[in-house]
Amino acid sequence: MMSSRLLTLRPQICSARLSALTRRHENITAAFCRPGSCFNTSDEHKRRSRTPLVAGHCYGRRFFSLTPAGIVNAAPASVQPYLRLMRLDKPIGTWLLYLPCTWSIGLAADPGCLPDLRMLTLFGVGALLMRGAGCTINDMWDKDFDKKVSRTATRPIASGDITRFQALVFLGGQLSLALGVLLSLNYYSIALGAASLSLVVTYPLMKRITYWPQFILGLTFNWGALLGWSAVKGSCDWSVCLPLYVSGVMWTLIYDTIYAHQDKDDDLKVGVKSTALRFQENTKVWLSGFTGAMLSGLLLAGVNADQTAPYYCAVSAVALHLAHQIYSVDINRPEDCWKKFASNRNLGLLLFLGIVAGNLWKKRSDEQYETQLNSISH
Repeated sequence: MMSSRLLTLRPQICSARLSALTRRHENITAAFCRPGSCFNTSDEHKRRSRTPLVAGHCYGRRFFSLTPAGIVNAAPASVQPYLRLMRLDKPIGTWLLYLPCTWSIGLAADPGCLPDLRMLTLFGVGALLMRGAGCTINDMWDKDFDKKVSRTATRPIASGDITRFQALVFLGGQLSLALGVLLSLNYYSIALGAASLSLVVTYPLMKRITYWPQFILGLTFNWGALLGWSAVKGSCDWSVCLPLYVSGVMWTLIYDTIYAHQDKDDDLKVGVKSTALRFQENTKVWLSGFTGAMLSGLLLAGVNADQTAPYYCAVSAVALHLAHQIYSVDINRPEDCWKKFASNRNLGLLLFLGIVAGNLWKKRSDEQYETQLNSISH
């Protein structure tokens, strides 16, 4: 009886195992062949960057990656379009908005002290929210343009993953949270921060009107150079804040002109303007001029803030970094333009570290001076 039952079950067991092996084989094959998979060598994007951690797949299995893109991919499917709308998977824009804030907060610190950690945190959260809000506004304005450009056609509003009404509701949520951050500052800073909202709303329209939308972006993105100081000190010292702000605007003209060269062919087709189209083959000459203006502003801000040797060493390093960017960038290769554009995060961090070190050096210099006075008096 038992042997006959085993004989009956054996074909069923073999069949179940065969089905399981078949499904496993199909999963592995799908992982190799799926468009966008890290193993699909026919996919153009993965030929350029074959990193399984970025793709979030390995032999048909998903796993969590700590990269920004991996975090977005690991989120629920219903949430992912909103995270992409605020460019959470591409944090370089948040860095470029945040870094001028850190410069200003660092310069405002008392001699011998580190920057205010609470302010750095608040401004980091604010930069994330306001950059997301700016991207949402931009995509709402540019829905029809984005559909015609290959690089932007997959953005959530252009692709239909999010409606304009849904984006508007999401924008309201982002601005409400950003307002909460702003209201935690002093009254002077609240008024100063509110004044920047008109720039945030109107910037996306500028590319339809002028060949200088990068200048308007600079005015918008570097508002933190004013706001950071006022948040720490209670008001702006214009002898420091204004040159720092102008330097930031010049910096934005440099990196965003390089960025705009990626899209110049598509911009011509859809009829939008940029400094890349304005400067064309004279781009490097213009960028060199902006570099000179940026460095002059940083030097003036440093002198007026009583900065010390480490700060000026950092400014020298910034000058070398920009010189390398401008000299080596190939404005006709989008990949190289993106690489040079993204390197500006490191430039901004380098200047911030120079500000912090220069501020700490002030205390050392004072202590040395007091020691010399004491030795002379004795």
